[in-house]
Amino acid sequence: MDNDTKSTQQNNIREINWQELYILTDHWKSDLDFYKDDLRFLHHLIDKYIIWITKDDNLNLVKDIEKNLFEIKKKSVDLRKELSTHQGNLGLMVENPVQSSNPQFLKDHEVLEEKVSNFVKLFRSNRKEVFKITEYIIDSEELPDILKS
Repeated sequence: MDNDTKSTQQNNIREINWQELYILTDHWKSDLDFYKDDLRFLHHLIDKYIIWITKDDNLNLVKDIEKNLFEIKKKSVDLRKELSTHQGNLGLMVENPVQSSNPQFLKDHEVLEEKVSNFVKLFRSNRKEVFKITEYIIDSEELPDILKS
């Protein structure tokens, strides 16, 4: 890397508002907390209504849903830990701007942003699948008739 490029990157790093990145990271953590609550709700629904499922194929579908929900929950917990560590480092940079000259930190922030984005896409896709399968199971099990009794 030539000196002009290096100098430009260092100037760009100095211009970054670390406090804004700190707040953005806090929003990501808040979003993950919301998804955590949503996952807990979906687990609760499965636990509560699995007793009404009589067909083996439908039970297998529900088991697959549960497995996927547990995997997503684990990803959520891991990502939340990463974000907490990252936010702690951002707090240090807000307090001590002298440490704020690390270009790798910005790359790490971008990677985290991508991870959060991918997690949200995965979560939404999985949620749609849960609702689709739930609707199928309700129709195939004739659960509305059972629940009316």
